[in-house]
Amino acid sequence: MIKLTKLNNQKITLNAMFIERIESFPDTTITLTNQKKLFVKESEQEVSQIATQFYQSIGLMPFLRETGDQNES
Repeated sequence: MIKLTKLNNQKITLNAMFIERIESFPDTTITLTNQKKLFVKESEQEVSQIATQFYQSIGLMPFLRETGDQNES
């Protein structure tokens, strides 16, 4: 789980496993696997780093490196 800040300063905890895509529009927009969108104050790079740290903490990084990002264009 990762902690982020919504645009209204509300703190949220998100299961990073459900992140499908992170974009900047210029607000950071996180699209979840159910297509719900969240808008957060953290930058795209910050969210990516926080999610990567989460994956490392649960030992998932070797599997992600092995399979790669299926959503890359």
